[in-house]
Amino acid sequence: MKLVFAGTPEVAVPALDALIASDRHEVAAVVTRPDAPAGRGRRLVASPVAERAADAGIEVLKPVRPRDEEFLARLREIAPDCCPVVAYGALLPKVALDVPARGWVNLHFSLLPAWRGAAPVQHAILAGDEMTGASTFQIEEGLDSGPVYGVITEPVRQTDTSGDLLTRLAFAGAGLLAATMDGIEDGTLQAVPQPAEGVTLAPKISVENAHIDWRAPALRVDRVVRGCTPAPGAWTVFRGERLKLIQVGLLADRKDLGAGELDAGKNHVHVGTGSHAVELLWVQPQGKKPMRAADWARGVRIAPGERVGAADVG
Repeated sequence: MKLVFAGTPEVAVPALDALIASDRHEVAAVVTRPDAPAGRGRRLVASPVAERAADAGIEVLKPVRPRDEEFLARLREIAPDCCPVVAYGALLPKVALDVPARGWVNLHFSLLPAWRGAAPVQHAILAGDEMTGASTFQIEEGLDSGPVYGVITEPVRQTDTSGDLLTRLAFAGAGLLAATMDGIEDGTLQAVPQPAEGVTLAPKISVENAHIDWRAPALRVDRVVRGCTPAPGAWTVFRGERLKLIQVGLLADRKDLGAGELDAGKNHVHVGTGSHAVELLWVQPQGKKPMRAADWARGVRIAPGERVGAADVG
């Protein structure tokens, strides 16, 4: 089939690579979000998908909005058979959905109908799911509600961050998307409607969602840290400044610290929660690079009884 691939971030690149490598399909063009400011200089930078496509000599389309007439006209000129999508980042209007003969097919990083929305991997970790996966489905005007072509499963490991899990799903899902294109092309795959039961939503995680409540149980604190790493980054407040939490460990045998109360030794930093304590392993103070929590604690000289998130825990 002639394909137009739509995607933007690094997580979409493995799927693009798999389709470029396929001897059954031609990636005629790529659709991605416009260049965005990045880095300290805030200069405009092309998306990872745009850079990969340019390296492969593939035409790159960067509409501000997918309903822009110039973009739609070019899409009609290319006349793709199908448009595979991975984390494109913009809603596709019906006028665009109607262009390819076999529609737009999305690779979504959940077992639909669970976790429809922008942040399925983060929500799977926040909810404590033991199993997740990826699904390919036909895009329609509803939110991730179209009929499903295929799924793969992936266990959620106890130490997984959303970044860890998303990386595994990106590579496994690339194979699923390529196989889905093959099945659509040869007629061996038929999309199956999603069940009406089991629908859960996964809206984008905000910075405020990543704010640690030390009154919550330790298991919840651990899930928020892992689910919000690398983005938007779990955080608390120490001496009036934001402290980013990159990795914590559970301490089931320590229950003598109050919520947010710190205990720093030569090689450890423990914090009380609503249940048992957690150990801070890696942190990032405001304006500084990530560091081991014990090194941070030695530098700031934590006083007995001092807390993180003091305003939150009273």
